Amino acid sequence: MESIGDVLKNIVDKKYLNQNQSRMRELALQNPKVQEFLNQNQVDQATLNRSLSNLVLYVQQLNSQSNKRVMAGYEPKLFLNGNVIDVTYTPTRQKQKHDASQAAARRIELIDLPLKLRNIELQEVDQTAGRMLALTEIAKFLDEFDENKHARGLYLDGDFGVGKTYMLAALANSIARKGTKVIFLHVPSFIASLSSHFEDNSLNEEIDRIAQAPVVIFDDIGAETLSEWSRDDVLGVILQKRMDNELPTFFSSNLNLNMLSDHFAQVKNGQNNLKADRLMERVTFLSKEVLVRGENRRHQ
Repeated sequence: MESIGDVLKNIVDKKYLNQNQSRMRELALQNPKVQEFLNQNQVDQATLNRSLSNLVLYVQQLNSQSNKRVMAGYEPKLFLNGNVIDVTYTPTRQKQKHDASQAAARRIELIDLPLKLRNIELQEVDQTAGRMLALTEIAKFLDEFDENKHARGLYLDGDFGVGKTYMLAALANSIARKGTKVIFLHVPSFIASLSSHFEDNSLNEEIDRIAQAPVVIFDDIGAETLSEWSRDDVLGVILQKRMDNELPTFFSSNLNLNMLSDHFAQVKNGQNNLKADRLMERVTFLSKEVLVRGENRRHQ
């Protein structure tokens, strides 16, 4: 199998087979980047003569659009390879940004949430008056998270459509770009799907996976229908383990903390304020409540 260098050399040799050396020299040496390289490295005439075909290749590839180069998404660079000037390829800034974005997307696991949440950036979030406190707290968390992987999360509450999920999705993407995995979980759908784990006995594994994830976002908590079992043995167990390990945990809800406590107390099998209080203790330990105000943008 031919090496990349041989393939590239053949491309140049075929294209410039009928051109004389003076034309090849002129084509290469007119390029400012070639001139800069030659001056910086004090290239002698013998090395220059040996490198003409590589310099022509370099200029040709440099002037080509990225997607038309021999290695799409990479840009050519000159380097001294012994007594000859050679060409190597490094990722373009655009490719580096794309690759980083793809890697970050793989660090976000969306459970029962739309894929469009993967592409939201904090700078895209409208900085309305009703969102400023939440955005400020999110910025504070990200700064602290760089030094402290056990930083306290947030509990964003407010009316429908004010942007709670949107802001937390932007937060998740920012965390993922820092190299940390995030589980973004829609609580009502998750609770409703618990029975699907009975057939393969995977429920305990799923609970542990969520409980031990570096960062978890519980979206729309308080909108789920709870039984005593799903409250205490699923949600309660997950939050207890996260509290024990001080793992960053975020929530979004249409309910404030007092309303959420009432929601936890009233389950299918009756009312139990003590169990609700225990669960609320975990929520308030893990997160700071922040009210989000604004218009319902789902109607726009």
